[in-house]
Amino acid sequence: MFEVLLEALRSSVLVTGLVVIMMMLIETFNVENSGRLFGSLKKSGPLQVIVSALLGTLPGCMGGFAVVSLYTHRLVGFGALLAMMIATAGDESFLMLAMFPGKASMLLLVLFVIAVAVGLVTDRFHKEDRPIPTRLEDSFEIHDECLEHEHNHIHEGHGTVLWKRIVMFAGIALFIAALLTGLLEEGEEAAEEGGFNLLSEEWMYWVFSGLSVTVLAVLLFASDHFVDEHLWEHVLCKHLPSIFAWTFGMVLALGLLFHFVDISQWMNDNTALMILLAVLVGLVPESGPHLIFVTMFASGLIPFPLLLANSIVQDGHASLPLIADSKRSFVRAKAVKVVIALAVSFAWLLVG
Repeated sequence: MFEVLLEALRSSVLVTGLVVIMMMLIETFNVENSGRLFGSLKKSGPLQVIVSALLGTLPGCMGGFAVVSLYTHRLVGFGALLAMMIATAGDESFLMLAMFPGKASMLLLVLFVIAVAVGLVTDRFHKEDRPIPTRLEDSFEIHDECLEHEHNHIHEGHGTVLWKRIVMFAGIALFIAALLTGLLEEGEEAAEEGGFNLLSEEWMYWVFSGLSVTVLAVLLFASDHFVDEHLWEHVLCKHLPSIFAWTFGMVLALGLLFHFVDISQWMNDNTALMILLAVLVGLVPESGPHLIFVTMFASGLIPFPLLLANSIVQDGHASLPLIADSKRSFVRAKAVKVVIALAVSFAWLLVG
């Protein structure tokens, strides 16, 4: 029992640390390229679909927010919106890339291909029949200070931000040390007993150590505004607690089930029911509930089609602003995604 709790804590710290590092890097990239990512998309439907699918493939919800804003401003069509909503897996993308990078990359590629195909077909036959209200100017979390590249002017002397720099710097430095010294590696006994093997690729520790050093450099040279609003408030305060809580809860719950119950046999006997459940959970416009399928797949409890079905239907937080401005578009997109998810996942199972 204690070993299950310890393993859940170890896995949660490891996954949360890797996810936070990736989110900080994405946040930095997003701000550095603000205002230069979008060209004239309105004239080309296929280009809209491809660009929207690419933005949806980006880990996190920022690319999804961008496409929703473009859609409500009539810069892209419904096919492009649908392509983004199929391609995106929200914050779960970070978790999947941390837990099983190879299979996660394959999943994102499959989602991208499906998204582009469905988006192009939709654009071919779908006609916009109603103007869409536009009040999503705040979908992009890019502030005036960012657009003015204030983040290039470092250390403005605010003591409150200084201690936040120090706390984040110390935390990341400790995380690097834990990665390189093997403190977060899974114990041999757990591996022999069939416990969770979320990250077996030793090379990833070195890769993420290097990426973490990059974040340390960002902390040293970024502006107070960027460190405070984007890294501290957005990544650490908004995302880190929920990521850790969901990861710890799911890993602990599945660890107990895996220890006391032959849940894998139940999954194999009820695969069709699990696909329907994965699709149903995917309807929730929120990152978090979908983590149960990510964790079960990482531990080998469910096959790939179940994770694929959930990933097609779910879109993290990306669709939340769409609900505010166009509930009709949200419902239509979700309905199409449910049909696609059921067709693709059951076909995948039949093919084997």
